[in-house]
Amino acid sequence: MNKKIDYISGTETAYTINEQEELECEEWKAGVYDEDEFYQYEEMVKQERKQMPVYSGVLKYFPDAIREVAKVSWAGNQQHHPDKSLHWDRAKSSDELDALARHLIEAGTIDTDGQRHSAKVAWRALAYLQKELEKEGKAPLSKYNNKNNGNT
Repeated sequence: MNKKIDYISGTETAYTINEQEELECEEWKAGVYDEDEFYQYEEMVKQERKQMPVYSGVLKYFPDAIREVAKVSWAGNQQHHPDKSLHWDRAKSSDELDALARHLIEAGTIDTDGQRHSAKVAWRALAYLQKELEKEGKAPLSKYNNKNNGNT
């Protein structure tokens, strides 16, 4: 029998699993599992991590560009919240693609605040991508993941 059982997660996203999957889940919680399957799972997780080379695949390639984007973050925080620690105030702007396009038009030049328009393009692109991942529930590191569609 393949009876469906509904479960609600902490993020209020509905998941359904069949009885066999439920049994396997309960066995796992109780510490009853196939050791070979466990090691295969561990290897799979390890391989997935290797396919996300944050340092060697991004930071090492673009250290100076990343610094410029970080400067844009800091300058924006100083502009909007000079009295607060560095944070992303999502309420200030939610039009990432329009803002990105405005800065893209002036790419290669310096904005009136002394920051590069190209760095602002990169910041807006990262902001949009982050919100897109959150909206799809694919942002495990974000406190906004799958909550209010990535908005505050």
